[in-house]
Amino acid sequence: MFELSFDYWNQLAGHLILTCALLTGFSIAITANLIINSNSNRLHNAILKVSTISSGCFLVAVFALTNILMKTTEGYPFEVTNADLTKPRIIGILSYMLGVVSLLTVIGMSGWTKSRNTGIFTTVVSAFALILIMFFI
Repeated sequence: MFELSFDYWNQLAGHLILTCALLTGFSIAITANLIINSNSNRLHNAILKVSTISSGCFLVAVFALTNILMKTTEGYPFEVTNADLTKPRIIGILSYMLGVVSLLTVIGMSGWTKSRNTGIFTTVVSAFALILIMFFI
């Protein structure tokens, strides 16, 4: 099996931490905006729940990837093997992907709060973005 170097994991974790931190802030802003919104129909509550899932997943990813970043940085005080990176790698990548899917779901659902046409448009854009992310990037 091909194993990636610690330097590669260090660089990758650093980039993903930045991305996750920005997406966490965006998700939390959506969540906070929906919490203070006086409208509480089923659609708004569903968007709030999915946005909260997105925020939580991105936060988990930040901490899992920070674990990888620390362990792969030169000068880490303990001996580290590739096996030590397995759990934070799996948790970090899965929570990152779940956060992205949740955020795209929020984008797709948001248009339905305005009109049917806007809902169809945001759903199509969200589905197209998901397809591009999952299969081509």
